[in-house]
Amino acid sequence: MLLIPCPWCGERDETEFRYGGQAHLARPLDPHATGDAEWAEYLFMRDNPKGWFRERWNHAAGCRRWFNMVRHTVTHEIAAVYKPDDPKPELPE
Repeated sequence: MLLIPCPWCGERDETEFRYGGQAHLARPLDPHATGDAEWAEYLFMRDNPKGWFRERWNHAAGCRRWFNMVRHTVTHEIAAVYKPDDPKPELPE
C-alpha cells in the first residue's frame, strides 16, 4: 500500500486521497475570447509521461486540502510533496 505524506496531516494511507490530475495547468486568461480548440486543449490534453510527473492530490478523508506531488508514474516513488502556493521543485533525474 502507498503511504502519501500530506503537507498538513503527515503520512497517511493512499485510500484517504483522490488524484486530481496534472499540476500547474494555466487556465485561459480570457474565457470569453477563448475558442473551442483552445478550450479542448486546456480541458482534455494532458501529459502522460513514463517517469517523474507533477500531480495534484486531495486529502479527501482527512483535511480535505489540495496539494501537489512529484511522483514517478512507474515505481510510484514520491520525490516531493508541496502546497499549491509553494515553488515547483525540480524533477529528479
